[in-house]
Amino acid sequence: MIIAIDGPAGSGKSTVAKIVAKKLNFRYIDTGSMYRSIAWKSLQKNTALEDKEAVANIAFKTKIELVSSESGQLVFIDDENITDQLKMEIISRGAAIVAAQPIIREIMTTKQRQLGKQGKVVMDGRDIGTVVFPQADKKFFLDADPKERGRRRFIELKEKKQASDTDLSIIIEQVIQRDNEDRNRKIAPLKQAKDAILIDTTKLSIDQVVKKIITIINPGQKKI
Repeated sequence: MIIAIDGPAGSGKSTVAKIVAKKLNFRYIDTGSMYRSIAWKSLQKNTALEDKEAVANIAFKTKIELVSSESGQLVFIDDENITDQLKMEIISRGAAIVAAQPIIREIMTTKQRQLGKQGKVVMDGRDIGTVVFPQADKKFFLDADPKERGRRRFIELKEKKQASDTDLSIIIEQVIQRDNEDRNRKIAPLKQAKDAILIDTTKLSIDQVVKKIITIINPGQKKI
């Protein structure tokens, strides 16, 4: 079984996917970390993220390993654990640039399909149910009001000491801008698959969203 969970930034998809995978004893794959990894390595090599050919060469040659752990997922690039380094805001912004490049998406899609071939996978991203695994057994699309998603992102960054109290409005604007970029890109735009189940997480807790998804996957399971 392959479970696809898509959605925009701040919708809760990564946290939800991680918990759902753990409850089902499935492997969790965060595809966003793959794009962040390429952005990280490109910056390490002082390669301009807009240099499509150079970044594509890095993406093609880079060995990416996603290892399950109690925290969800560890990311290894060429055998180096860079999990914590991928949490920096500069890497998130860089990933958006990298992910908008068609050739990079093609390379990453191939890698993602290879990871999912084994089955028993919960994979989250922005194009899993539409491009990477359109044949996924279960598809979900998580969304929420942009202001709420911006607030969640603000709290996350503040906990990492990467944001101050005055940054909330700026972060909300950044979330909206990222939405526009993701939804309007020519290749693999962010959109809900026709057969995906939409869950509005604006007023729901993580536990409530997880319960909804588990109930849909296992209708007869009363307790999780």
